[in-house]
Amino acid sequence: MNPVALEETPVVSQNSGSTFFRGIGQKYQVLLDATVPFTLGRWSSAVILNLLFLLRIVIGQGWYVVTYGLGIYHLNLLILFLSPKIDPALAEFDDDEIMLPTRSDEEFRPFIRRLPEFKFWHSVMKATTVAFVLSAFEFTNIPVFWPILVMYFIMLFVVTMKRQIKHMIKYKYLPFTWGKPKYRAPETS
Repeated sequence: MNPVALEETPVVSQNSGSTFFRGIGQKYQVLLDATVPFTLGRWSSAVILNLLFLLRIVIGQGWYVVTYGLGIYHLNLLILFLSPKIDPALAEFDDDEIMLPTRSDEEFRPFIRRLPEFKFWHSVMKATTVAFVLSAFEFTNIPVFWPILVMYFIMLFVVTMKRQIKHMIKYKYLPFTWGKPKYRAPETS
């Protein structure tokens, strides 16, 4: 036997900390995977968490900048959720990219979101949890005149949604499945 062939390869040992956190990550992923089929329950929990956060803000009379930042982030997620994965405005210049059909005689292509529903929900939950944690510390309670933030957020929401709706009308897509016509086989008599 060749003594060189019998040499052992060094075994990389993992410390207990990385093993512990890997185990927690795997358990968290199992819990997330278990929630996938329960869309209504997931979104109900997101609404409840956001209402609890708003109750915390109203009772605490502060953390308006944190709330404003959370609202802007939620608005950004909503826009990504309503947008197609491949923007037709930019895809006109790329012939190799898949585009949304623009005429009725073109091939049907389903609407693919830039941000899938599950990732949208997961990001909303993570952001609201972070905002909850930030509202536990006094140094994040920056004094501001909150009605200005509310008016600015409303204005930003209206302008952004108006632009998004114009984009939907221009490129003729609807990001929702309800209300769309469904094919039914003709009844035989």
